[in-house]
Amino acid sequence: MLQQRGEMFARIRRFFAARNVLEVQTPILSRHAVCDQHIDSISASDPVSAMQGYLRTSPEFAIKRLLAAGCGDCYELGAVFRAGETGRWHNPEFTMLEWYRLGWQRAQLAQECIELLYTVHSDFRGWTLCQTTHSELCMEQLGCDLIRTDDASLQQLALAHGLPAAEHWLRTQCLDYLFSHCVQDNLPPRQITIVQDFPPEQAALAELSVNAAGDQVASRFELYLGSVEIANAYQELTDAGTLETRFARDNHQRGKLGKPMIEPDQRLLAAMRHGLPACAGVALGVDRLLAVMQDARQLGDVIGFVNVQA
Repeated sequence: MLQQRGEMFARIRRFFAARNVLEVQTPILSRHAVCDQHIDSISASDPVSAMQGYLRTSPEFAIKRLLAAGCGDCYELGAVFRAGETGRWHNPEFTMLEWYRLGWQRAQLAQECIELLYTVHSDFRGWTLCQTTHSELCMEQLGCDLIRTDDASLQQLALAHGLPAAEHWLRTQCLDYLFSHCVQDNLPPRQITIVQDFPPEQAALAELSVNAAGDQVASRFELYLGSVEIANAYQELTDAGTLETRFARDNHQRGKLGKPMIEPDQRLLAAMRHGLPACAGVALGVDRLLAVMQDARQLGDVIGFVNVQA
């Protein structure tokens, strides 16, 4: 399996070298955690300098600083860390491939994702390819469009599908639960599914747009191999003021969940004010990709060391 990992890494690097996409290396240790309400950073303190740092949850913020400085198309292949992520398809430390294409639209990036899959594993060419939207899948599996469902109805629908009873669930929690348990789990095997246009509450660092039905949506897509989520992509938000507002909103939501407030990364905001070029970017879980390629039962079957205890 270690040999398979090495060969896959080599194919990935050849893929980007042929397209003149530069490999970069950004810091694993950062002074800032992420504000995302659903992601928790692992802290790392330096007792000598008294510096409080965090292991990166993704290279996104650092790479965007490079893009604003004029780096051009680039990618990074390396380790990232997230607290509390342990399970069949999760590990606190995992390998992420993240890349950015300047001037591209997300449709172009989705096509490049497919080409990468075909390059690293030729068997994927025999899989069905399905490109759809969040609304279409939800109508098919749940009989309603979650983007248009009000908060009270959304919570009742989630409770009816097994979400544990509570006084109140945040809208984002209900959206995540319903999609992961009632839609994602039912995606057919041996199918590459690209899901576009997520609810605006799930925009994160993506731009907002208006879909064909006239609804505001997040300009992003997720890519699934069977029912396993492999990649998450954005038409990247470039406006620093909007991002600052989203950071504040995320911190407000973290407070509702009983999580600590996170100081926004001012260096990222400064870089965006300087000028983040229009681009599309995607993060891909390399361990999950290898697990699907090898028909593995869980993530632990394809990584050399499982969890920090190992």
